[in-house]
Amino acid sequence: MMNSAAAAYSSVGTCTWLPVHLQKRTPRVAFSSTHQRTIATSCSYKQHLESESIQLLKRREAIGIGLGLLHSFFLQPHPSSAAESESPPCELTVAPSGLAFCDKLVGSGPQAVKGQLIKAHYVGKLENGKVFDSSYSRGKPLTFRVGVGEVIKGWDEGILGGDGIPPMLQGGKRTLKLPPQLGYGSRGAGCRGGSCVIPPDSVLLFDVEFVSKA
Repeated sequence: MMNSAAAAYSSVGTCTWLPVHLQKRTPRVAFSSTHQRTIATSCSYKQHLESESIQLLKRREAIGIGLGLLHSFFLQPHPSSAAESESPPCELTVAPSGLAFCDKLVGSGPQAVKGQLIKAHYVGKLENGKVFDSSYSRGKPLTFRVGVGEVIKGWDEGILGGDGIPPMLQGGKRTLKLPPQLGYGSRGAGCRGGSCVIPPDSVLLFDVEFVSKA
């Protein structure tokens, strides 16, 4: 027969976290109603944190520029529009890191600050010109915290600036050419059934528009 402590414990479903002052108690010690509420509240808080983590993971991965390792079911190729495929050529400058960039339009707003939540539109292409992802085709810019690893290294460096790279200003549009080590490296991304949306060791091209702070 389940005692009162076990009943209180099981009432919180799959949440097994206990407050520190209860962690060393045995199931034979009955929890008071206050303790039960403490467990339930703590469980709800834990589930809230898990929900926030899931949303962050989706934001990182859904558009193909996460932390450098992409779950293939989030990244799908997107058809390119005429406006995306006919963007004018741009003379690239190569920074010491290997990242190449050029500004198609210098913005007039403030620059992004590390850790700031910003919105950016983009078109991602392979070196052969094939578009693998585009926020424009979805009609919604990407929202992320810049400079803290929520996107691939080439994006953080290309937007915040670095050695030989000026920071982007709000309203600006910039082309980035990422060597593999600043993109998805030797693992590639979106790999399934022996093929990858972004093959291993790919050089990537991004047209990035710094829309605004979020």
